[in-house]
Amino acid sequence: MIFSSKLIEDAVHEFSKLPGIGKKTALRMVLQLMKMEKEQVDGFTGALSRMRHEIQFCEQCHNVSDGKVCAICANNRRNRSQICVVESIRDVIAIESTQQYNGLYHLLGGILSPLDGIGPEQLNITTLQSRVANTEVEELIMALSPTIEGDTTVYYIAKQLKDVNVRITTIARGISFGGELEYADEMTLARSIAKRLPIDNYVSLHHK
Repeated sequence: MIFSSKLIEDAVHEFSKLPGIGKKTALRMVLQLMKMEKEQVDGFTGALSRMRHEIQFCEQCHNVSDGKVCAICANNRRNRSQICVVESIRDVIAIESTQQYNGLYHLLGGILSPLDGIGPEQLNITTLQSRVANTEVEELIMALSPTIEGDTTVYYIAKQLKDVNVRITTIARGISFGGELEYADEMTLARSIAKRLPIDNYVSLHHK
């Protein structure tokens, strides 16, 4: 792709660094920005810069936050007896979009994958154990993607908490095995949460 402007070439190059954005798509974005008022472009780039420099992670659940505690953890209307354990920020967004869950969350920051060098030490499991031990939580809802790695993570956490008085459930198999939680449609995800199973039932069904 040949450019008559180094400024445009540099902008296209930066946009094309984003996942799923090729050079042609990046060029369309840059040309669209050129049509916008300068003040609008300043607002666009300013928002991105502020987000990257000022974003924090909630000290309670590890979700993205504008302050030390995220809006979900700070909301007193949420059911504080439930914690939904998820892999990433995208899963929180997916579950919140169903409008069927009103508890809190805990982001692990990934799932166990020894082949990729991801062990318990790389995940936010210790802080989850601390939350369960030091708060009024009664139920942990394991909402991890139904993959071998996801199931392994569920089993590991359940084992670590076997002596703790907390109910551990997992979302029902409305989501196909091997699927990613964030890509499930909202109705399927909502049903999976509503029809969640005790962890013992889940293990029994999965290994028949």
